[in-house]
Amino acid sequence: MTHADSWEPEIIAGDVASGVLVLCDHATNAMPPEYAALGLPAAELERHIAYDIGAAEASRSLAQALGAPAILSRFSRLLIDPNRGVDDPTLVMRLADGSIVPGNARIDGAEIAARLERFYQPYDLAIGAAIKKSIAAGIVPCIISIHSFTPSMRGKARPLHVGLLYDGDERIAQPLRAALARDSSLAIGMNEPYDGALEGDTLDRHAGRRGIANVLVEIRQDLISARHEARDWGERLAAALRDIVSDPRNHVMVPHPSRVQSRHLAAAKGDIDLMNLAGFCRNCLSNWLKEASDAAGRPLSKEESRTLIYGMPYEEWRARFQKEATPEQKAAFASGHRH
Repeated sequence: MTHADSWEPEIIAGDVASGVLVLCDHATNAMPPEYAALGLPAAELERHIAYDIGAAEASRSLAQALGAPAILSRFSRLLIDPNRGVDDPTLVMRLADGSIVPGNARIDGAEIAARLERFYQPYDLAIGAAIKKSIAAGIVPCIISIHSFTPSMRGKARPLHVGLLYDGDERIAQPLRAALARDSSLAIGMNEPYDGALEGDTLDRHAGRRGIANVLVEIRQDLISARHEARDWGERLAAALRDIVSDPRNHVMVPHPSRVQSRHLAAAKGDIDLMNLAGFCRNCLSNWLKEASDAAGRPLSKEESRTLIYGMPYEEWRARFQKEATPEQKAAFASGHRH
């Protein structure tokens, strides 16, 4: 494979007659050498911020067990996240799990566009082509996306073994939960540890908007960190999915109402309520980040600091996401404001 095409996705041919397409958005922590690990220590690239540990091998095992095609990314999510919409503020992470990513901190539009073209788009186009191929063969595929999550986050343990994420279409998620629950030792979450209603993510772009049955499976990383464990989980999922993907009802495009808009409205209200509870806002955080960075000898401008906190230039964030506070929220903030 030449350097020019080394970031094309890994494609496992499989058989479209399986009725399944397996995806792995965060399969690897690989980066081109010219990115110099984005200025991060090597140890950081072995963490969840760079890729979903164990997800690639679980995906390959699942695809093999079902005889299904699969598409896996070949670049780190730190470069650009293929599981985000192109206008998502977390498309390129400037802050990852509380740490500044030096190679992303001052990224501009031209570099984002270059990464979209080199990394994101080949993966995205491959998924679209695989779905088109399956539909042309008379089969609407069930799309199964494999991810993994950390055993703890910010010091809090996550007791779930597996989470099933979905938006409005529960055709796979609910029966898959029932199938996995036959093992009473498994702790299974529905739309945990994350919510599956994410506008512009891989499943929204390729499945949800088209009415294609889908589910995102999150497996706890310590359960699949070893290769044999990941393969065992792939086989476990295959066994649980066989009857589901054999159901003709799951191979029909059926539009389902999305929960994305209701989540946006709740998040906007929650941002204001959280600000009232905490007594500070994101601009305060950006000011504190600037002060700490300046003190550490890595000066940031006010706008650079705000961009790190908001995930995009502040004025762009305001235009796209800022909602007017209610009179009650304004009063609560005025009475509790301490900065």
